[in-house]
Amino acid sequence: MFTGIIQALGTIRPLQGDSWQITCVTGSSNVIMQDLATGDSIAVDGICLTVEKILKDGFIATASPETLRRTTLGQEETQQRYVNLEASLRVGGKVGGHFVMGHVDGVGQLLSAEQTATSWEMSFTAPNAIARYIVPKGSIAINGISLTVADYQPEVSQFKVAVIPLTYAETNLQHLKPGSWVNLEGDILGKYVEKFVCFSNSDHRRTVDTISDDISPAFLAEHGYV
Repeated sequence: MFTGIIQALGTIRPLQGDSWQITCVTGSSNVIMQDLATGDSIAVDGICLTVEKILKDGFIATASPETLRRTTLGQEETQQRYVNLEASLRVGGKVGGHFVMGHVDGVGQLLSAEQTATSWEMSFTAPNAIARYIVPKGSIAINGISLTVADYQPEVSQFKVAVIPLTYAETNLQHLKPGSWVNLEGDILGKYVEKFVCFSNSDHRRTVDTISDDISPAFLAEHGYV
């Protein structure tokens, strides 16, 4: 689990097979590398990857076919590019953003990025797989960055976020251009709400309720629960 607060920038390049080499940018590696161990989880542009081999300034990880299908690793050209890095949340650690699972729901594209007096206003497309979880003022992870939805246009599956200068300067948002692919993860709270609503309207739920109605004090006493 992660929080969407980026700790370092890195670069990523493909190796043989489904392996990828992630290298921390000079000057920003301490937080990621200081106690990195094989088997650790690192969010790479919002994708939860497992460290398989530790290098001097980075690590090697493997992306599964499912990960390639759902994320920018399978969408963009296989050239070296900047990625956002965040180590997994420690018990008792600060949750500065929101709970990010590192399980990307799908990819969107940057439509525009306009600088204002106080922020950058960035607009993105969103596929149906994630659009249903987007709500104004709700949370969304873009390339692993915890951001707040400033505006949402469901009729065209587009949304806008306002990015403060610090976040823009310290993440790979500064390197995006219109048309760039980004990883999107909806708020886990929305997914649980959807699950509970669907479950409550299903035949299975009615079956569970029927079973619950049959459990009475007399039934429990009959079966030894006194």
